[in-house]
Amino acid sequence: MLKLLKTLMALGFLCIVFLNNNAIAGELYETFPTTIKASEKYVFYSHGFIVEGTNPTPISPRWGMYDFPLIKKSLSDEDYNLIAYHRVKNTDPRAFAKKLAHDIKLLVKNGVPYRHIYLVGFSRGGAITALVSNEVASNELNIIILAGCGRFVTNNHDLQVYGNVYSIYETSDGVGSCQHLVNRSKQVNKFEEIAISTGKEHGAFYQPLPEWLNPVKQWIKADK
Repeated sequence: MLKLLKTLMALGFLCIVFLNNNAIAGELYETFPTTIKASEKYVFYSHGFIVEGTNPTPISPRWGMYDFPLIKKSLSDEDYNLIAYHRVKNTDPRAFAKKLAHDIKLLVKNGVPYRHIYLVGFSRGGAITALVSNEVASNELNIIILAGCGRFVTNNHDLQVYGNVYSIYETSDGVGSCQHLVNRSKQVNKFEEIAISTGKEHGAFYQPLPEWLNPVKQWIKADK
């Protein structure tokens, strides 16, 4: 009996060690993580222009409140780590894109493959996401642009994206398809795009509506 008890205790200890060594992802970071786990996915979320500054829940007279904290919470998932910076007021998109590109290189240096890195960006954040893709120039990187192919992307003709690209836009919004960006990008492996119709214009992405949130999370979790 004593021998059996010792055996069960040993097995229990081994199970605990196994679980700890194979812990799933699911962390939310507002600064770059100090510990990087090479076997896990990392997702960067870049918010829209209205959130730049100190207020995480600014209100647009037309589109209502941008709930950055709730979006972060809703976008978080046990299958990946989410990194979501709060940009300062009047951030230079190109300079911030270089910062994110540097972060990606740090992840890769620490063993995270490009195919396990995702960039999600809305509006100004979507343009930044495209700039990061152009800066990193890896055809294994994954990018998701949410209503981000507006004037900045259209007018910067040298801007290209790489790798796997997913676009979501709202049919009632003035910012539409990213097809023109993909057409001029020569190293896109895969392009998917969907349109949602909430009637909320640009404000459709101010809240974590299931119309865009669910497809984004499904695309991140799917094998590319």
